[in-house]
Amino acid sequence: MPSNSIGNIAAVIDYVEAHLTEKLDLDRIAEAVHYSKYHLHRMFADTIGLTVHDYIQRRRLTEAAKLLVFSDKPILEIALTAGYESQQAFTSGFTAMYKISPGRYREKERFYPLQLRFSLEGSFKMLEQTQKQQWDITFAVPEDIPCWMELVRLVIDGFPCLEEEEYIRVLREKIRTKQALILKDGTMAVGILLFSSENGSIDFMGCHPLYRKMGIPKAFLEKVMGELLRGKDISITTYREGDRADTGHRRAVKGLGFAEAELLVEFGYPTQRFVLHREEGGDGSQ
Repeated sequence: MPSNSIGNIAAVIDYVEAHLTEKLDLDRIAEAVHYSKYHLHRMFADTIGLTVHDYIQRRRLTEAAKLLVFSDKPILEIALTAGYESQQAFTSGFTAMYKISPGRYREKERFYPLQLRFSLEGSFKMLEQTQKQQWDITFAVPEDIPCWMELVRLVIDGFPCLEEEEYIRVLREKIRTKQALILKDGTMAVGILLFSSENGSIDFMGCHPLYRKMGIPKAFLEKVMGELLRGKDISITTYREGDRADTGHRRAVKGLGFAEAELLVEFGYPTQRFVLHREEGGDGSQ
């Protein structure tokens, strides 16, 4: 991907974030960044993996969730700030994404984001290479934690209820026991995976959105199944079918060859377990 395209998307994100509490539509954004609506829509979706509309909605709901937990503002005021015309419409939109009403979310006093501000900082050298990549997937070390967490924040849309402090505690233990894999482009993490040697589960797998068409998730699975968990079925959990909060993670998991298994509830959130059988292997990529 050309660096100027990345710069253009960064400009769009800067504009959206600066006007998040105002009335925003594709016409206004396209005019501000001097693009046609069609080109802006296609470029943004291809790069980020979300439409502009979905990015704005998820960012607004995330900021609304933050206000619910960390402020005493009335729910109606928060609803209007988030771009909703009524408290009822806000409650409907919020509940569809968070699986809990705004009032109950406030009572729980536990904030987690749907979507953090999308950051496009880095050299992205791998994206400019034309030859087939030889992925250097290695065990993560403690010094990788800062860049690892930068990628976690970038793909937070795929992991409901994630709390950073607890996640970092688990990450440190996984690094210590060599159950954390990382792929870097320079100093930037572009692929990460936590797994459990004991039960063959993948506890977290993230790929930088700009690299998602390069087969990185498949490469991680091949390393895990071929070297680290040989002879074991691999399991992973993701969104249930029809969950409006899913930005494509369920489809990506199925594309890697995972088969549907039982429905679960994790941290109070409805999910589904998927299994990749050792003899079948994965035949797709995110």
